[in-house]
Amino acid sequence: MHNSRRSFIQQAGLLAAGMMLPGHLFAQTEKKGLTRNIGLQLYTLRDQLDKDVKSTIIRVAQIGYKEVETYYGYQGEKDKGTFWGLKPSELKALFQEYQLATPSGHYQLNDYLTRGNGNPAALQPQIDLAAELGQQYFIVPVLPLSLWDKKLKTDDYKFMADQLNKAGELCKKSNLHIGYHNHYWEFKKLADSATTGYEVLLKNTDPKLVSFELDLFWAVKSGVDPLKLFSEAPGRFVAWHVKDMDKKNTASLTAAGNENKTSMQLLSGVSFAEVGTGSINFRQIFAQAKQAGVQHIFVEQDKITIDPFDSITKSYNYVKNVLLK
Repeated sequence: MHNSRRSFIQQAGLLAAGMMLPGHLFAQTEKKGLTRNIGLQLYTLRDQLDKDVKSTIIRVAQIGYKEVETYYGYQGEKDKGTFWGLKPSELKALFQEYQLATPSGHYQLNDYLTRGNGNPAALQPQIDLAAELGQQYFIVPVLPLSLWDKKLKTDDYKFMADQLNKAGELCKKSNLHIGYHNHYWEFKKLADSATTGYEVLLKNTDPKLVSFELDLFWAVKSGVDPLKLFSEAPGRFVAWHVKDMDKKNTASLTAAGNENKTSMQLLSGVSFAEVGTGSINFRQIFAQAKQAGVQHIFVEQDKITIDPFDSITKSYNYVKNVLLK
């Protein structure tokens, strides 16, 4: 499919990305209700993985990460049931060799979530991949590309909510739980309502079947207070993506004046920072982890301006030594 994650990144001029182990497998921080096992969304190191998957995974483990989140379905012919050329069983063995758990993965459901299509054909094969890796969470990482610049209405998001509920039932048969990961589109006001798509998804998905992986950066960049979300939908945010915002570039993507700008125009102007060096108040957010229901935290950085391994080391150290203290 030409609507690939790789193509959207290239067009945007932004390397944008994109969840959960059973309780007895992770140590909890009693004070905050947080796992000590810091994870990494591997899309952060996409270029390194494409060149040498094994050495990249070794470096991730050496830094101290204990969990990794995979991604799949965005590179067309390159995927075909493999991850960086490795079969699921081979990748699982590599993770195990370096003591890395993979509680979740991102999978592509463009057609499945598009009204007028709803094709489930791509769903089961990807569920099978997640199950073979031993993952517990099957995460939908992004709004379908064809919908990015459309004036979406309530019914568009209700359709997606219904589809997620159906997918949740199917995932359940494979001991998986489906989740939805946001960017900024979901926080735009709908064409026929004062509400947002994200609110529609929260309201119309079954909490027993559908969870949410909250990308903290994209929420804040959309003018949304994560604490308000936790208060309104406690317990539904089973995972977070933790990435920081460039202090010199904090303007909201949903601010007045941006209504008629294309996604590419907006995304091309977004910039990131290593966790702890930017503008997001993570201390305040992490203090409400218990209310959010978060079980897993994944460091991620969509676009890196320094050495990638130095970047993920800085973010790891801040999460470990400051946010989890």
